[in-house]
Amino acid sequence: MHITLIRHLPTEWNKAQKLQGRKDIDLDPITEDFMSKIEENKVLLNVFAPFDLVLASTLKRTHQTAKLYGYKPETDALLDELDFGPYEGRSKEELIAAYEHQWLENPKNLILGESLVNLETRVISFLEKYKSYSNLLVFGHGSWIRAIVSYYHYGDINKMNKMTVDNNQCIRLRF
Repeated sequence: MHITLIRHLPTEWNKAQKLQGRKDIDLDPITEDFMSKIEENKVLLNVFAPFDLVLASTLKRTHQTAKLYGYKPETDALLDELDFGPYEGRSKEELIAAYEHQWLENPKNLILGESLVNLETRVISFLEKYKSYSNLLVFGHGSWIRAIVSYYHYGDINKMNKMTVDNNQCIRLRF
């Protein structure tokens, strides 16, 4: 199975470096730079197409991004962003200050608004649910994408916070 992942385009909170989690925030107006990057990614998507299924989380920023790419995705809550609980709307630096070693080295044991074990379970459930598909396109979120990339490379999510996934970044994995 091939999975092509695109992180949603930026929101006001992304630009302010605030953790969004489950807050359902609209995209910011799209700049020329991002429109150019969308066009570059579309060239890749044309190479990877056709997709058996296009998916997005329940949060509108992923659907708005998919629409800018010309897709109308199906919705799956397994793709929802990590619930950061009391850290939603706060800076990532505040979260790291509170949990630095654990956030970087062993996030799986953290419980914020949702346990990171649950995030890993959602990634595994997603892979199981869609294993019969050969080519998926997913519009998702930073933590969820980092979690699946860590799971892909290392067999768990514990390295997810040692990587970054930029807004509008396109990643392709083969399971």
